[in-house]
Amino acid sequence: MRITLTKVRRRIFLILLAVMCGFSILVGRLIHITLIAENKAPEVLTRSIPVMPVRGEILDSSGEPLAYTASAATIVAVPRQIKNKPQTALLLSRIIGGSSERILKTISKNQLMVYIRPQGRRLDEAKTRAIRALKLPGVYLTEEGKRTYPYGDLAAQVLGVTGGENQGLSGIELMYNKVLTGTPGAIRFWANARGEEIKNTNDEYIPPQAGSNVELTIDRQIQQFADREVASVVAKYQPDHVTLIVEKPSTGQILAMANYPTFDPANWGKVPQQVYNRNLAIWQTFEPGSTFKIVTLSAALQEKQVNLKDNFYDPGYYEVAGHRIRCWKAGGHGKQSYLNVVENSCNPGFISLGERLGKDRLFSYIKAFGFGKKTGITLPGEARGILFNLKKVGPLELATTSFGQGVSVTPIQQVMAVGAVANGGELMKPQIVKEFVDSPTGQITTVNPTPVRRVISPQVATEVRATLESVVAQGTGGNAYREGWRIAGKTGTAQVVENGRYSGQHYIVSFMGMAPANDPQLVAYVAIDYPRPKGTPVFGGVIAAPVVGSVLADSLQYLGVKPSVTGIAKKYRFGVDPVLTAVPDLSNRSYKDATRTIIESGSLLRLIVVGSGPYVTAQAPAAGTKVEQGGVVRLYLGPDPNASMPG
Repeated sequence: MRITLTKVRRRIFLILLAVMCGFSILVGRLIHITLIAENKAPEVLTRSIPVMPVRGEILDSSGEPLAYTASAATIVAVPRQIKNKPQTALLLSRIIGGSSERILKTISKNQLMVYIRPQGRRLDEAKTRAIRALKLPGVYLTEEGKRTYPYGDLAAQVLGVTGGENQGLSGIELMYNKVLTGTPGAIRFWANARGEEIKNTNDEYIPPQAGSNVELTIDRQIQQFADREVASVVAKYQPDHVTLIVEKPSTGQILAMANYPTFDPANWGKVPQQVYNRNLAIWQTFEPGSTFKIVTLSAALQEKQVNLKDNFYDPGYYEVAGHRIRCWKAGGHGKQSYLNVVENSCNPGFISLGERLGKDRLFSYIKAFGFGKKTGITLPGEARGILFNLKKVGPLELATTSFGQGVSVTPIQQVMAVGAVANGGELMKPQIVKEFVDSPTGQITTVNPTPVRRVISPQVATEVRATLESVVAQGTGGNAYREGWRIAGKTGTAQVVENGRYSGQHYIVSFMGMAPANDPQLVAYVAIDYPRPKGTPVFGGVIAAPVVGSVLADSLQYLGVKPSVTGIAKKYRFGVDPVLTAVPDLSNRSYKDATRTIIESGSLLRLIVVGSGPYVTAQAPAAGTKVEQGGVVRLYLGPDPNASMPG
């Protein structure tokens, strides 16, 4: 075969072309690796150790922390970066304690990152400084916090609890977990594919962003008043459960929410789940009893179905659909006005009001007051309660509903419904959060009060309040009466259904109150489940009314509301109501003169002396305060108050 010069040139050209193509492919691949792989390098070669943010604080209405995170350093190790593991374990054990063998086992694990637990978590400042000074390869310090509750069990179910990773599990901690958590940071370092840190590279610290603070509407002082009264009830009556709520009716703000059983949120693992996970104030449902009569009364007055001056005869029972529903008073109350019907909490009288309204109108008001659905309070676990299906409501169901039997409601529903009466007839949404405070910027986001709807007119609301003031001054709510504070309210005593029948022993007693009656600043409600009194009748007016009376009086005084000399006069019941006496002015007198004044007054007041000296420099209660005969007056003694003080 003859090879011509043309063929040789052609072959040389093809070989050169192939070489050039191969070279171009290699160059392209090199460019691809250089440019694209270079961009991916940080993802491939960097490692991150998370730095958890400080969880936001939960504050009371004055900005005082009710829950905060105490931050402390925690040891994190990257095993593949530790060259001398036995030496590292020994040095760490000398600082943090514990077994060096156990630490060695931990840092020898085939993992990218490990925690030295438990000794290496939440270190104090001295241990933190000592570990930093060692500059051990592969040993890092990150921040970890422990939730702290400076007021113990104060509003425990409202605040809620956090888990081991600082995540919210209940209460506000759960409801606003995302707001409180913040944004994690990181410690970033360069490492090879085996996780070993690359020499001559610098670590990068990305700071975490702390969570926002959540400021509640809870007033710490009023909450403490509520807690005090709940503790007193528990000590005296050994009930199964107690819940107490205080609301500001003009805004719907919840100022106090106390429950029993309670717990310390810092040690929530020591109590049953139902204690820390159930806020009885919004979760528990039960038949309300006579406090529900406020709704029936409001509806009847709004619909002009009753004049409180009209008369009603109570023979002790009311016949409905072949059933005889009895009054709590044997033999009945006889002839009485409808004002007396309310004062006496007479069931037959309220059945008559329910019949005048009819089921459609009565149930429309019940729903308008917010019953049968959730109030929308921003706390987890709220129940909706149970109402009769209107299609299945007959004469008997209408009768029992009119006096609070057969329906199921929550404490928060009742508070908001009666809050509407206190608020001139306008229903408000309950508010538990006042504002959010952004941690980095300090920017404040305020939560505004939310009106829901008008339920009754201002005129009817005023008439209902006056009627309820009469209940306290002259009716079954007498034990809630406090001189000068014009408390209006209604008692409740409800039997509990057990095994399909109403129990003869298990009762929930309650009291709903507001004050001052002419311009309510506060609404308070207490429900006591299965009190066990000794020698005391199980009535809401006996057991629950004093609780609300004390909370309202103390809270109003704390808020600076001045006592009133007007209002409905107290009707004292001989042998039932305590005899009150005014405390005389004993300040700026000699101790002997003060003692003689008490003796001559015949008030039987008992004196307790605080301090020493010949003169009374202060007293408690203040002069003019009315207390029970035999009550205590504290005298604070000191030097002559009129003597000139040394310069």
